[in-house]
Amino acid sequence: MKPLSARTVLLRTRGNIDSGKVSFIELFFDLIFVFAVTQLSHSFLENFTIEGAVRLALLTMAVWWAWIFTAWVINWLNPESKHVRVLLIALMLLGLVMSSSIPKAFESTGLYFAVAYTLFQVGRTAYTVWMLRDGLPELRVSFVRILAWLMLSGTLWIAGGMAEGEWRLALWIVALLVEYAAPSLGFWTPRLGRTPTVVWNVEGSHMAERCGLFIIIALGESILLTGATFSKLAWDPATLAAFAAAFVGTAAMWWIYFDSTAKTGHYFIAHSSDPGRVARSAYTYTHLLLVAGIIVTAVGDELVLAHPVGHIEAATTAVILGGPALFLLGNVLFMRIVSGVFPAPYVTGLVALAAFGAASAFMNAMLLSVLSSLVLVGVSLWGSRYSDRMCRVPSADQLSGSV
Repeated sequence: MKPLSARTVLLRTRGNIDSGKVSFIELFFDLIFVFAVTQLSHSFLENFTIEGAVRLALLTMAVWWAWIFTAWVINWLNPESKHVRVLLIALMLLGLVMSSSIPKAFESTGLYFAVAYTLFQVGRTAYTVWMLRDGLPELRVSFVRILAWLMLSGTLWIAGGMAEGEWRLALWIVALLVEYAAPSLGFWTPRLGRTPTVVWNVEGSHMAERCGLFIIIALGESILLTGATFSKLAWDPATLAAFAAAFVGTAAMWWIYFDSTAKTGHYFIAHSSDPGRVARSAYTYTHLLLVAGIIVTAVGDELVLAHPVGHIEAATTAVILGGPALFLLGNVLFMRIVSGVFPAPYVTGLVALAAFGAASAFMNAMLLSVLSSLVLVGVSLWGSRYSDRMCRVPSADQLSGSV
């Protein structure tokens, strides 16, 4: 039998039944991000202000970017390779430092967060360039371009970590803008040019499953936060109703994503002529809104459980309705990218949430939470049938994946 080349062992296989399978080392790696999502929601609860919301948005974007870039790398590399396993375990250590520093990232641990995040991003990319030294020259050059962009943003992250107050926030915002703009620009680099999306020939089923698992992470954190809060409270009718609404809303979000959105996305990326472009836009960008929506919804559930009746503050209303709205908006944009349509169930759900927001002055927190959960349930039921029809009768434009 002819021995496998180093390149064959290093790269993920394509086109067979196991090519999209998620490995145990990837699941182990994801545990760090369970902790990160928990830190994000708890930090927002402790600083429930507009400033806290801005910080939550920035740190959520950073955490998601670290995870999704790694998911892209492992979409090409074989996670059963010892080199890749070493890489993921090293990233876990950096991720643990990064996650642990989230609560005080804008105070005493800012430099720790910035250094850990930069080493995570730059170190992973540099190691990937080294691993690809003997093969796939186009892909290797693409990672060289990515490395250049991440080194630029890393400088801004570390400078922000060394700064204080508004300067830290400003530098980190610029760093994120650099990183989020880079894929849309094809990671254009002087003399090296840009990377065409055809080079990003992703294994669609693997990318879809990986992103689905991160949604599970976020939903799992929501369940944990709801259960932990509920266990500490008196179990009166108002609290029981708030607990039930929180659980139903979380279950409905699972149903919306996995029975409608994920199924549709998997179908269309598998039939796309340019899966790299679909994956870049649909999975890399829009899933950030899904994750943010779940985190904000978990915070809203916590607030409702603590104060289910009585006067409701505007900030609490914004969180109770804003979390589901962000989640539905992410689903709308995802479906628009992969299928070319604006899905009626999700758009209708957004309109209903806006209507409840206009009438929120006449409601308490528990009633608003119940209504938002009912909206999600309605979207999940309608969306399931809608998705079945879309995947059964696709148009020529939808099959091309060109949106």
